[in-house]
Amino acid sequence: METLQMKEAALVYLDRSGGLQKFIDDCKSYNDSKQSYAVYRFSILINPCDVVELDAELGNHILHHPLKAARVFQSVCFVAVKTLSLIGQLQTETQINIVLKLTHLPALPSYTLDLCEFPLNYASQRFYMMQGIVIAMTTITKYTQGARFLCSDEVCPFSKGFQYVRVHVPGATESATVRNDFLCSLCSSSLQEDRKFRVLGDKQIVEIITTKMFHAFQGDSKNQPFRFQSLGIFLRDELVNKMKIGNEYKIIGIPVCVKTSQTALCVEANNITPHTAKVPSGISDNFRRLLSLTLSSCWKFTAMLANVFASQIVAPGTYNLLKLCLLMSLVQTRDCNREREDWLDILVITSDTLLVDRLLNFSMNLVSRGIRHPVCTEVFPTVSRNKYGTGAVSIQAGSALLAKGGICFIGDLTSHKKDKLEQLQSALESRSVTVFIPGKKFGDDFDQQMTFPIQCSFWSFVDMDSSSRRNVQKTSTLIGQMDCSLIPANLAEAFGLLINCSEASPCHPLLPTVQHTLKKAVEPEGLLYLASKQFTTEDFEKLLAFAKNLNMEFSLEAERMIHGYYLASRRIRTDSIHGSKLSASALKYLGHCILCCSQCIISI
Repeated sequence: METLQMKEAALVYLDRSGGLQKFIDDCKSYNDSKQSYAVYRFSILINPCDVVELDAELGNHILHHPLKAARVFQSVCFVAVKTLSLIGQLQTETQINIVLKLTHLPALPSYTLDLCEFPLNYASQRFYMMQGIVIAMTTITKYTQGARFLCSDEVCPFSKGFQYVRVHVPGATESATVRNDFLCSLCSSSLQEDRKFRVLGDKQIVEIITTKMFHAFQGDSKNQPFRFQSLGIFLRDELVNKMKIGNEYKIIGIPVCVKTSQTALCVEANNITPHTAKVPSGISDNFRRLLSLTLSSCWKFTAMLANVFASQIVAPGTYNLLKLCLLMSLVQTRDCNREREDWLDILVITSDTLLVDRLLNFSMNLVSRGIRHPVCTEVFPTVSRNKYGTGAVSIQAGSALLAKGGICFIGDLTSHKKDKLEQLQSALESRSVTVFIPGKKFGDDFDQQMTFPIQCSFWSFVDMDSSSRRNVQKTSTLIGQMDCSLIPANLAEAFGLLINCSEASPCHPLLPTVQHTLKKAVEPEGLLYLASKQFTTEDFEKLLAFAKNLNMEFSLEAERMIHGYYLASRRIRTDSIHGSKLSASALKYLGHCILCCSQCIISI
């Protein structure tokens, strides 16, 4: 009686939600093909709240016993097909494969799978919601959606028809759907697959990891240790290629324990939605007051920001040029799910790597996607065999793709090998990276290539006092007053901004830096300056989050300024006698930064 009531409720819900009409349209497509299938697959969109209001028992089955709920809808759909004569080729109820697609889950802790908790629950076979960032994905392979089996004894009634139809269920391996040791329930003879009725689908595996893992890559010693692990997500059919490396998603799925070469916890994805970060409503009161006091000039606010920025790391008034450029690069970051082409890469020439390293690391932590590249890993994507035994190739993200929408801090440029620097130069120039997949190595008949866009800003520095400098013959590679002989000139030019922070530079005053270092040695956690108390790290985080989401438009005066600037720069570059030695890209970024800085302040 309960089953009958649930079937009635399922039919009413399909009728009210429009799912019945969609089912009829899908049946018409199958019927028009005039082809017989072992399995007819249908996706039904389910809003759990609406179902619970209609029938609590059916809603409970959908949330906690999804396989049983699917059988209820399967029975309803089979009756609809036979009653309305929708698919002439359909013979048995087992040929209908119903996939329930949930729009959402209740916002309760028991429906959330936290990737940092242990142990993870995978025994209940029900839906959970999890959130994470894609760190790896495989190439697309095939799997068996369903197959028809016949009894090998020709006398047996089950040697014909569709009595034995096997359908993939969440967590099942390929061998659970198709193998050669199935027996007939009527005569115990072996079953043989009718291969011409096998239905194949697309399959892809991605690995996600919690956003908390970024703390491990940000070099902040204050963060408490925590445990995290990656989680494999199986994408099938319409969900294939719906996820991109570096993006963050909310996933509804059923946790399963997959036993291949090693036991691994995975999730059969049911529905995927991109995660959208909340946009701050404004800036702090302290910055609002500062802005009101500096409205007479569009440069005063910017100058004061650079002056007081990162006072926890360096004394106010020092490294102003570098801090201004870092702020401009941070403003250029974006939410990882929003496309953007303007990135500001920064290369610092310095003789005080310790201080510059701390300053860049502090600044990087002000955005959610700040990655400090670990020396033991790769900057760009790599390929390997996937650990789930599906035969597909796994593409690992690398620091650059993980920093999507943010900052990738790669440390001292001279610590990287020549081939890696060449790869970096290519990525900076093309804003993309291509991964080559050799078919012979991974058991495929042909080679493949996959290209990924680089959507982050690169930060790096060059140690002018590096020990390797002694072995480098001095050349005349100069950009302005800076000696860049430690790195290839083309690589230095590929960076958007090249900043001089050597001891001979005016942005590197020694006395304030020494005083700051001594004070921090005495009071490591103390706020040494009034600026640190008035404009906190949280204030800067809120300011950057607000400013980078502004939609700016250039005024008519700005457009004229751009036109005049490029005309003048072209004349300077083409003048062989009095022309500038700066590259075209350097001149372009110089004008771009000036205009963006002024427009940002005007918008705020």
